[in-house]
Amino acid sequence: MRVVRRDGTVSAFDATKISVAMSKAFLAVEGSDTASSSRLHHLVEELTAQVQHALLRHTDPGSVATLHIEQIQDQVELALMRGGHHKVARDYVLYREEHARSRTAPTPPTPPALQVTDLDGTLRPLDWARLEDLVAEAVAGIADVDAEPLLGETRRNLYDGITMGELALAPIMAARSLVESEPNYSAVAARLLLDTLRTEALSHLSGDREHASQDEMAARYPGYFRRYLERAVVLELADPALQTFDLDRITSAVRPERDLDFTFLGLQTLYDRYVLHEHGVRFELPQAFFMRVAMGLALNEQDREARAIEFYELLSSFDFMTSTPTLFNAGTTRPQLSSCFLTTVDDDLDSIFQAYRNNALLAKYSGGLGNDWTPVRGLGAHIKGTNGQSQGVVPFLKIAGDTAIAVNQGGKRKGAACAYLETWHIDVEEFLDLRKNTGDDRRRTHDMNTANWVPDEFLRRVEADGEWTLFSPDETPDLHDLYGTAFAVRYREYEAAADRGEIRVFRRLRAVELWRRMLTMLFETGHPWITFKDPCNLRSPQQHVGVVHSSNLCTEITLNTRAGADDGEVAVCNLGSVNLAAHVGPDGLDTAKLRRTVRTAVRMLDNVIDINFYTIPQARRSNLRHRPVGLGLMGFQDALFAQGIPVASEAAVEFADRSMEHLSHHAIAASSDLAAERGHYPTYDGSLWSRGILPIDSVALLAAARRDDDLDVDTSTTLDWDALRERVRVNGMRNSNVMAIAPTATISNICGVGQSIEPQFRNMFVKSNMSGEFTVLNPYLVRDLKARRLWDRVMVADLKYFDGSLGQIDRVPADLKALYATAFEIEPRWLVEAASRRQKWIDQAQSLNLYLAAPSGRALDELYRLAWHKGLKTTYYLRTQGASHVEKSTLRGTDGKLNAVPAAAPPAPPLPADPPLTDGAACRIDDPECEACQ
Repeated sequence: MRVVRRDGTVSAFDATKISVAMSKAFLAVEGSDTASSSRLHHLVEELTAQVQHALLRHTDPGSVATLHIEQIQDQVELALMRGGHHKVARDYVLYREEHARSRTAPTPPTPPALQVTDLDGTLRPLDWARLEDLVAEAVAGIADVDAEPLLGETRRNLYDGITMGELALAPIMAARSLVESEPNYSAVAARLLLDTLRTEALSHLSGDREHASQDEMAARYPGYFRRYLERAVVLELADPALQTFDLDRITSAVRPERDLDFTFLGLQTLYDRYVLHEHGVRFELPQAFFMRVAMGLALNEQDREARAIEFYELLSSFDFMTSTPTLFNAGTTRPQLSSCFLTTVDDDLDSIFQAYRNNALLAKYSGGLGNDWTPVRGLGAHIKGTNGQSQGVVPFLKIAGDTAIAVNQGGKRKGAACAYLETWHIDVEEFLDLRKNTGDDRRRTHDMNTANWVPDEFLRRVEADGEWTLFSPDETPDLHDLYGTAFAVRYREYEAAADRGEIRVFRRLRAVELWRRMLTMLFETGHPWITFKDPCNLRSPQQHVGVVHSSNLCTEITLNTRAGADDGEVAVCNLGSVNLAAHVGPDGLDTAKLRRTVRTAVRMLDNVIDINFYTIPQARRSNLRHRPVGLGLMGFQDALFAQGIPVASEAAVEFADRSMEHLSHHAIAASSDLAAERGHYPTYDGSLWSRGILPIDSVALLAAARRDDDLDVDTSTTLDWDALRERVRVNGMRNSNVMAIAPTATISNICGVGQSIEPQFRNMFVKSNMSGEFTVLNPYLVRDLKARRLWDRVMVADLKYFDGSLGQIDRVPADLKALYATAFEIEPRWLVEAASRRQKWIDQAQSLNLYLAAPSGRALDELYRLAWHKGLKTTYYLRTQGASHVEKSTLRGTDGKLNAVPAAAPPAPPLPADPPLTDGAACRIDDPECEACQ
């Protein structure tokens, strides 16, 4: 590594200088008594190694990394914060601020002799005038940003002989370094990156180095688009059918100015993962990307150009975004556009190894996998063919996990699968241990997600402190396909048969002990997730044609699956999300705009089904028979910020209810109108839809299967649902399933809003993903702090010190602390309450993460039983934070309402006494390496 100092000189990287700086920082805070301490020596040594690792993480092996001194100091600061050394970090921040102010004297102009190393290795003078023009264009029209500090910081990143790539990166890095003091520099950084992308694309297509400003590009877009499309077809990256569109009509609809709407994280994500490239050289600009996707989704439309433009408008405005596989592959020669695949694995070797093959083929083109393994016989079960005993399901899961990792989706994102097992399976206790770091590694799946598929009967036994019996499915095969009352009756019959000695493999234990172990493993390893079998089936519109045996990788899809090579069905879902933040204004929800967006979005998702490239016949068969789609939402927290509604409030719960009611009403209406135009889906007759039972009505089916005190769901409505029922009765439905709320981790980055229905993690943090590290600062908070004259360097330092929390910053008013409370500062039952209000409108499920600042056995028990009582179908990750963060992340005492607890479900017998779970490995959102949801 080479280091560029502030005076422009270059020196070799010296890790000892980091160690010395850190030691000085600790000594300044903790005093000289620590000087001879071996603890300090080892601590500094460890932190220095972390800094080196972070600096090299995104550097290609064998290459020479050139770093600015400020980048190194940023990583030192991050290492101190992540290690919990907050006082030292705060002192280090203030030290840097003080020295930065001392360097505010005007910087002399760049020496004329400064040279740039061109791509062919030749040297030429640096064109400082173009750099000034570029920065001036980047800051134009953006509030509270200025060219001078950006140019000054850029100068400090330059050195004689700098490469073209480093020169392009220098102003971007300069803008990124200013984001923490002014979030609008994110937009500046995005514009600078956009210039790099324009230069890269134009130069690649022309064969000569070309530059174009944003204004110049507006005039050049039509010609560029034709050249880009021609090149993409020649490279077999784009479908030749795209060239048969009326390209004059298409290119006249392109909106180049929308390139300026990206945040830096959004454009960097697009650049790294989505746009087309030739051997790593990007030649697809953002608006070409959106138009390519739109054209790919309009291929089968009668007026292809009109529909492509309609779809493009929705995507490029960020009002709606299709899922990542659709963005990757629409308009390409292999349009695998579907997001999620659900499979059932039968109890024979042919089915098991067919499942491995199917997983590999489905994952190859960016599909997320959910596998139902419940039918596979358990440990100790008899194998008739060999007269031996089964080793159970766990060894097969090990192979499934390794397969998912081996097929890593072309390097675009990590391959991933989730294994589901019902709670009565004899191997369930081993299943709980799959993610542990101890024990026999041959019976561990360190990289595969796991989830418990929990029947209501088990939760009833937990609440009654009753016994629970585990069976092997080869002796109780029909339990797999039963749910509700029928499951409970048959399960008790098998228990009686076991008592009579008619069942060979079974085991009894207290239900509450198994429940406690499930929750303990969830906390300690982050898995298995808790998902509920009966609500998924009793409320499924398709219960007349099959059973929901599992959910998907992210727990929002609940579709029927059936094993079998000839007549089996692999469930497929096609996802997209409405940007809720783009549909609220001063008067709240813009229902007219939401209706227009949803109508077009459902049409786009329905088109996916017919255009889709299917890698296995079972997926094609299932998708064409049932035609499910999953319309979800993102930017929920942004929509609350825009309206001034705290997430931990009745108003937020009410907004979750009303916004989802409108989305549900419009989505069902859109699918019904499509049925009138294109015909209803083949298995419509006999569905809940055909019987006049909409998702809001299916809550009654769940209530009928539970005891009176087992379900607590608000069923209030505000729209005209009777008219919609009649509409569905007359037209039918184009899609068996219409709604599902996915995590949206990467597409929300593209749109510049918060993920899905997630609360704000922190108001300031560094996000690390495959695209690098990004300072994320809550722009709504900064806006409000500016309005109250509270935004200054001290506030920035305090936000860093308190991990992005306002709770202990005395000068922040209580109303802002309430509005901008972060995920670990709110009572988690508010998230469950809001999710319950949404779930009543959704025919599938939602990816619901839960946050606990100070988890304990009792807190986990109450939270997950509340989720069951509130009628949720599934839950997703349990998020916890390190013990060093817990005390800092509380708002107790700042606003009594924040910690108010709404009415809970009826109390159950307490769990056995257990030690508090003070810190563990449940999905740690503050882990910079975590990309599980991406």
